[in-house]
Amino acid sequence: MRTASLAKLIGLCMVAGLLVAGMAIPVVGAVGLVSNRMSDHVAATSLSMLDSPPPLMTTITDKDGVPFAYLYDQYRVLTPPDKVAQVMKDALVSAEDRRFYEHKGVDWLATLRAAFRNQSEGTVSQGASTITQQYVKNHLVHVLEREDVAGQKEAQEQTIARKLREARIAMHVEAQLSKDEILSRYLDVVPFGGTIYGIAAASQAYFNTTPDLLTVPQAAMLAGMVNSPTFLDPEARPDKAIERRNMVIDQMTDNAKLSREQAEVHKRAPLGLAEPVRPLSTGCVGSGPEFGFFCSFVVNHLTSNGYSLNELKVGGYTIQTTLDRALTIQAKQAAEAQVPKTTEGIANTAAVVRPGKERHDVVALVANRDYGLDKAKFQTQFDLPSAVENKFGAGSVYKVFTAAAALEKGRLGIESIVESPGSHTSRVYRGGAPGCPGTGEPFTYWYCLRNHDGSYPPRMTLKEALATSPNTAFVILEERVGLDAVVDMAHRLGMRDTMATNIAGVPPDPKSKQKELRVTQSEFYKKAGNASFTLGPAPTSTLELANVAATVMSGGVWCRPTPIVKITDRHGKDVGYAEPPCEQVVEEPLANALAVGMSEDDQGRGTAAAAAKQFGWTRPALGKTGTTEEYKSAAFLGATPDYAGAVQVFNDSTSPRGICVKTGAPRLCGEGDIYGGTLPARTWFDFMMKAHANLPEKPLPPVEPRYLRP
Repeated sequence: MRTASLAKLIGLCMVAGLLVAGMAIPVVGAVGLVSNRMSDHVAATSLSMLDSPPPLMTTITDKDGVPFAYLYDQYRVLTPPDKVAQVMKDALVSAEDRRFYEHKGVDWLATLRAAFRNQSEGTVSQGASTITQQYVKNHLVHVLEREDVAGQKEAQEQTIARKLREARIAMHVEAQLSKDEILSRYLDVVPFGGTIYGIAAASQAYFNTTPDLLTVPQAAMLAGMVNSPTFLDPEARPDKAIERRNMVIDQMTDNAKLSREQAEVHKRAPLGLAEPVRPLSTGCVGSGPEFGFFCSFVVNHLTSNGYSLNELKVGGYTIQTTLDRALTIQAKQAAEAQVPKTTEGIANTAAVVRPGKERHDVVALVANRDYGLDKAKFQTQFDLPSAVENKFGAGSVYKVFTAAAALEKGRLGIESIVESPGSHTSRVYRGGAPGCPGTGEPFTYWYCLRNHDGSYPPRMTLKEALATSPNTAFVILEERVGLDAVVDMAHRLGMRDTMATNIAGVPPDPKSKQKELRVTQSEFYKKAGNASFTLGPAPTSTLELANVAATVMSGGVWCRPTPIVKITDRHGKDVGYAEPPCEQVVEEPLANALAVGMSEDDQGRGTAAAAAKQFGWTRPALGKTGTTEEYKSAAFLGATPDYAGAVQVFNDSTSPRGICVKTGAPRLCGEGDIYGGTLPARTWFDFMMKAHANLPEKPLPPVEPRYLRP
């Protein structure tokens, strides 16, 4: 055994001499073969190391540049040499490589001494590795071979061949980088336990500080950890961490970086760990209950537009978003005030979009639920086009699309008179129950319906109809303009991803046995000729509803709702992220007329008047409530020139029951009584009152005479 080990050591000495001399001739023996091919591999690896930056954390900020979420596999923030305290550099060099500033990448004397000391094991001691060699190994394991398990294993093999290859690469690196650059790169790449990589992340996680402010005891503890971060975990093994820290302090004294007196003082210091020891949270769950849905929307938006999730986790991007932190908190508070988060089976969701002719910035996405893994079904609430959570629809909010199609068709304005009989049987569309009253045809399925109650006059203006929402008036209008035009208008004004899902609120399934699940909502309603579309029974996105209001308030300009302001790379360079161009989907005079036509929902007999009065709302605004037939969901859409928003309250349980709100707290019940003018409208007026508190009042746009009464 000793003879074999000695042979290895002799071979190591021979190769060491050749390496130092810069030669690349073969050496045959126990150490294997060092060839020109290996030399080429070493050079290529060295260049890859120099050109391959380590994975960096991506930071997501609000509109003001304040971070609220982080994405990473390795929590790492690059730190320039001048931002690392000198005591940290002294501690590391003293503990790991006292001759760091003297050797050329490999300390052969230390290597041979360690090898002789460990010859009985037949391997080369890891304790003899220089900082440069450790940098090489860590870069190979945690950067170049990060996703290659076999490559990582090879980079950590306890063999002389691997040590020689590592030494050769280290020498090559030393020829390319200064000592300060090597030390800085090492401090950026080395692991400190768990997902913590690099000195900046370690400083924050363990001491809630930055590398430039590290004290001697803190620096010594971190320098000691690099040797074995798991075994020396200061939380799990504080006694071992203190023992190792004090050993490093003694090594700093031996290396003339501290006096004996200073060392003794520092050794008596407590660990002083942060409470709790915790790296910055990764992922959208870590962004907190208020901002998790918005974070998820940002990630989904980017991954749907060219970025991979892995790229976001390693790219070191800074993503400035459109998130309005204050408005988001206000909206969440309002949602929870109307439907407490503990309410079983009832979701209350809200989205706010800023109108504009060049951008539609999403400023808030909230729910009465807290975003988290235990609410997995809510993680896709705003993540279109993957799914639509409110499966029961927005109700009469969809009458907006019928009104817009009627205005576009001509010969109708917002002051024009429309028919609103107490009941109506459509002989244009089918889809009702057999034996509609008054048809005299007991086995036909004509579409027949009634208004909510008998309080509606038989005729009223379109503006009054939008405020009071008689069902019959809009089905009659739907007959006049054609169902295809109404469905297309919904898509044009903003329900694009929603209309691309099927009537179950998910992407169409060509293999489904149910034909209605094989097609989009647009295709289904057009082919079926189902007049109920104007009453909004189909799955609906809260975000897209808000964007419909933004489109109307933007003079008929649709823009894809975006959460992105700017993306910069790890070097601070703008990567030039661009949204698709906005579209003029209806002419501006029509959009202005529609906005004014919807402006009385919060007044007089308007369906949202009570909620507006409760919160003291007096500003000009467009609005529309909606309630589904069996009271399983309700909605409110509204906008001012400053903000457009939508709220949907819906049953998100596995039990298809109605929602009761009139007596006591909201709850699921057999016969529901929720309306869009109750919980949804109250939620909207609550947070919109706060959002507009310091804004000047702005009027709605003027209406051209042709859209008043043609």
